[in-house]
Amino acid sequence: MELDVYNEQGKKVGSVSIDEKVLGEKVRRKLLHQAIVNYQANRRLGTHQTKTKGDRAGARKKPWAQKHTGRARAGDRRSPLWRKGGITFGPHPRDYRQNMPVRMRREALKSALLSKILDKQVKVLDTLDYETPKTKRFADTMKALGLKGTSCLVALAEPKEQTVKSIRNIDRCFVVPARNLNAYDVLRHKNLVITQSTAENIKEVVHA
Repeated sequence: MELDVYNEQGKKVGSVSIDEKVLGEKVRRKLLHQAIVNYQANRRLGTHQTKTKGDRAGARKKPWAQKHTGRARAGDRRSPLWRKGGITFGPHPRDYRQNMPVRMRREALKSALLSKILDKQVKVLDTLDYETPKTKRFADTMKALGLKGTSCLVALAEPKEQTVKSIRNIDRCFVVPARNLNAYDVLRHKNLVITQSTAENIKEVVHA
Protein backbone atom coordinates (compact mmCIF):
# COMPACT_ATOMS: atom_id res chain seq x y z
CA MET A 1 0.00 0.00 0.00
CA GLU A 2 1.22 3.46 -0.94
CA LEU A 3 0.71 6.38 1.44
CA ASP A 4 1.35 10.00 0.49
CA VAL A 5 3.93 11.89 2.54
CA TYR A 6 3.24 15.55 3.34
CA ASN A 7 5.30 18.39 4.74
CA GLU A 8 4.15 20.83 7.42
CA GLN A 9 2.52 23.04 4.78
CA GLY A 10 0.28 20.16 3.64
CA LYS A 11 2.06 19.67 0.31
CA LYS A 12 2.82 16.20 -1.01
CA VAL A 13 6.57 15.59 -1.02
CA GLY A 14 6.70 11.86 -1.70
CA SER A 15 5.21 8.51 -0.78
CA VAL A 16 5.96 5.56 1.43
CA SER A 17 4.94 1.94 0.93
CA ILE A 18 3.62 -0.33 3.68
CA ASP A 19 3.48 -4.09 3.25
CA GLU A 20 -0.12 -5.18 3.79
CA LYS A 21 1.09 -8.57 5.02
CA VAL A 22 2.77 -6.88 7.97
CA LEU A 23 -0.67 -5.61 9.07
CA GLY A 24 -2.39 -8.98 8.71
CA GLU A 25 -3.94 -8.39 5.24
CA LYS A 26 -7.49 -8.13 6.64
CA VAL A 27 -9.35 -6.32 9.43
CA ARG A 28 -10.32 -8.78 12.14
CA ARG A 29 -13.42 -7.11 13.58
CA LYS A 30 -14.19 -9.68 16.29
CA LEU A 31 -10.64 -9.47 17.60
CA LEU A 32 -10.84 -5.66 17.59
CA HIS A 33 -14.04 -5.80 19.61
CA GLN A 34 -12.44 -8.16 22.11
CA ALA A 35 -9.39 -5.91 22.41
CA ILE A 36 -11.48 -2.77 22.98
CA VAL A 37 -13.55 -4.48 25.68
CA ASN A 38 -10.29 -5.64 27.28
CA TYR A 39 -8.76 -2.13 27.35
CA GLN A 40 -11.94 -0.54 28.67
CA ALA A 41 -12.35 -3.18 31.38
CA ASN A 42 -8.74 -2.71 32.50
CA ARG A 43 -9.35 1.02 32.91
CA ARG A 44 -12.20 0.51 35.36
CA LEU A 45 -11.31 1.24 38.97
CA GLY A 46 -13.94 -1.02 40.50
CA THR A 47 -14.18 1.17 43.61
CA HIS A 48 -17.99 1.32 43.72
CA GLN A 49 -19.47 0.36 47.08
CA THR A 50 -22.97 0.16 48.57
CA LYS A 51 -23.89 -0.50 52.17
CA THR A 52 -25.53 -3.76 53.06
CA LYS A 53 -27.89 -4.35 55.96
CA GLY A 54 -24.91 -4.98 58.25
CA ASP A 55 -23.19 -1.72 57.26
CA ARG A 56 -26.12 0.58 58.01
CA ALA A 57 -26.46 2.46 61.29
CA GLY A 58 -29.47 1.69 63.45
CA ALA A 59 -30.71 -0.53 66.27
CA ARG A 60 -31.00 -4.27 65.78
CA LYS A 61 -33.97 -4.40 68.14
CA LYS A 62 -37.37 -5.19 66.65
CA PRO A 63 -39.31 -1.93 66.29
CA TRP A 64 -42.49 -3.61 67.59
CA ALA A 65 -43.76 -7.00 68.63
CA GLN A 66 -44.03 -9.77 66.08
CA LYS A 67 -47.77 -10.31 66.65
CA HIS A 68 -50.97 -8.66 67.86
CA THR A 69 -50.11 -5.12 66.66
CA GLY A 70 -51.98 -5.14 63.36
CA ARG A 71 -48.81 -4.05 61.57
CA ALA A 72 -46.55 -5.90 59.18
CA ARG A 73 -43.76 -7.96 60.67
CA ALA A 74 -40.45 -6.11 60.96
CA GLY A 75 -37.03 -7.35 62.06
CA ASP A 76 -34.99 -4.16 62.48
CA ARG A 77 -34.71 -0.69 61.04
CA ARG A 78 -31.76 -1.61 58.82
CA SER A 79 -33.88 -3.84 56.61
CA PRO A 80 -33.63 -3.15 52.84
CA LEU A 81 -37.40 -2.65 52.89
CA TRP A 82 -37.04 0.44 55.05
CA ARG A 83 -35.95 3.96 54.14
CA LYS A 84 -32.19 4.36 54.84
CA GLY A 85 -31.91 0.61 55.03
CA GLY A 86 -29.28 -1.60 53.43
CA ILE A 87 -28.97 -2.26 49.69
CA THR A 88 -29.74 -5.76 48.45
CA PHE A 89 -27.23 -7.22 45.93
CA GLY A 90 -25.58 -3.84 45.38
CA PRO A 91 -22.14 -3.38 43.78
CA HIS A 92 -18.99 -3.89 45.84
CA PRO A 93 -15.29 -3.31 45.08
CA ARG A 94 -13.97 -5.77 42.53
CA ASP A 95 -11.27 -6.14 39.89
CA TYR A 96 -12.52 -5.90 36.31
CA ARG A 97 -9.17 -6.64 34.68
CA GLN A 98 -9.08 -9.10 31.80
CA ASN A 99 -6.06 -10.95 30.49
CA MET A 100 -5.26 -10.88 26.78
CA PRO A 101 -2.22 -12.62 25.24
CA VAL A 102 0.47 -10.38 23.77
CA ARG A 103 0.04 -11.95 20.35
CA MET A 104 -3.68 -11.13 20.31
CA ARG A 105 -2.96 -7.52 21.32
CA ARG A 106 -0.47 -7.23 18.49
CA GLU A 107 -2.90 -8.66 15.95
CA ALA A 108 -5.57 -6.24 17.17
CA LEU A 109 -3.16 -3.32 16.68
CA LYS A 110 -2.43 -4.53 13.15
CA SER A 111 -6.14 -4.63 12.32
CA ALA A 112 -6.68 -1.18 13.83
CA LEU A 113 -3.87 0.34 11.76
CA LEU A 114 -5.04 -1.43 8.60
CA SER A 115 -8.60 -0.16 9.09
CA LYS A 116 -7.35 3.41 9.48
CA ILE A 117 -5.30 3.13 6.30
CA LEU A 118 -8.19 1.64 4.32
CA ASP A 119 -10.48 4.44 5.56
CA LYS A 120 -7.87 7.04 4.51
CA GLN A 121 -7.58 8.35 8.05
CA VAL A 122 -3.78 8.15 8.26
CA LYS A 123 -1.59 11.14 7.47
CA VAL A 124 2.18 10.75 7.04
CA LEU A 125 4.46 13.71 7.72
CA ASP A 126 8.02 13.83 6.42
CA THR A 127 9.22 15.05 9.82
CA LEU A 128 7.88 16.47 13.06
CA ASP A 129 10.67 17.90 15.14
CA TYR A 130 10.45 21.27 16.91
CA GLU A 131 13.37 23.11 18.46
CA THR A 132 11.06 25.23 20.63
CA PRO A 133 7.44 24.64 21.71
CA LYS A 134 5.08 26.23 19.21
CA THR A 135 1.43 25.23 19.40
CA LYS A 136 0.40 27.52 16.52
CA ARG A 137 2.90 25.82 14.23
CA PHE A 138 1.32 22.41 14.73
CA ALA A 139 -2.18 23.91 14.56
CA ASP A 140 -1.32 25.32 11.13
CA THR A 141 -0.06 21.88 10.09
CA MET A 142 -3.35 20.31 11.20
CA LYS A 143 -5.28 22.88 9.19
CA ALA A 144 -3.10 22.28 6.12
CA LEU A 145 -3.72 18.52 6.36
CA GLY A 146 -7.47 19.04 6.67
CA LEU A 147 -7.57 17.71 10.24
CA LYS A 148 -8.64 20.87 12.04
CA GLY A 149 -11.41 20.26 14.56
CA THR A 150 -11.08 16.46 14.53
CA SER A 151 -9.65 14.13 17.14
CA CYS A 152 -6.12 13.18 16.28
CA LEU A 153 -3.53 10.74 17.61
CA VAL A 154 0.09 11.62 16.81
CA ALA A 155 2.49 8.67 16.99
CA LEU A 156 6.19 9.56 16.94
CA ALA A 157 9.21 7.29 17.04
CA GLU A 158 10.87 9.40 19.74
CA PRO A 159 8.65 12.26 20.96
CA LYS A 160 10.80 15.16 22.10
CA GLU A 161 9.68 17.47 24.86
CA GLN A 162 9.36 20.50 22.57
CA THR A 163 7.19 18.56 20.13
CA VAL A 164 4.96 17.15 22.87
CA LYS A 165 4.41 20.62 24.33
CA SER A 166 3.46 21.92 20.89
CA ILE A 167 0.77 19.28 20.44
CA ARG A 168 -0.73 18.71 23.88
CA ASN A 169 -2.47 22.11 24.13
CA ILE A 170 -4.62 21.45 21.05
CA ASP A 171 -8.07 20.12 21.87
CA ARG A 172 -8.54 16.39 21.17
CA CYS A 173 -4.93 15.95 20.01
CA PHE A 174 -2.74 13.42 21.79
CA VAL A 175 0.83 12.36 21.22
CA VAL A 176 2.27 8.94 22.11
CA PRO A 177 5.47 7.04 21.38
CA ALA A 178 4.94 4.75 18.39
CA ARG A 179 6.10 1.76 20.44
CA ASN A 180 3.19 2.36 22.86
CA LEU A 181 0.45 2.26 20.23
CA ASN A 182 -2.51 0.02 20.97
CA ALA A 183 -5.77 -0.81 19.21
CA TYR A 184 -7.88 1.18 21.68
CA ASP A 185 -6.02 4.47 21.21
CA VAL A 186 -5.88 4.06 17.42
CA LEU A 187 -9.63 3.48 17.07
CA ARG A 188 -10.57 6.04 19.72
CA HIS A 189 -9.33 8.91 17.56
CA LYS A 190 -10.66 9.93 14.18
CA ASN A 191 -7.27 10.39 12.52
CA LEU A 192 -3.77 9.05 12.98
CA VAL A 193 -0.68 11.12 12.21
CA ILE A 194 2.69 9.39 11.89
CA THR A 195 6.07 10.38 10.56
CA GLN A 196 7.73 8.84 7.54
CA SER A 197 10.29 7.06 9.71
CA THR A 198 7.49 5.47 11.74
CA ALA A 199 5.74 4.29 8.57
CA GLU A 200 8.94 2.80 7.20
CA ASN A 201 9.49 0.89 10.45
CA ILE A 202 5.87 -0.18 10.91
CA LYS A 203 6.99 -3.79 11.40
CA GLU A 204 8.93 -2.84 14.55
CA VAL A 205 5.96 -0.77 15.77
CA VAL A 206 3.42 -3.62 15.63
CA HIS A 207 5.87 -6.05 17.24
CA ALA A 208 7.02 -3.76 20.04
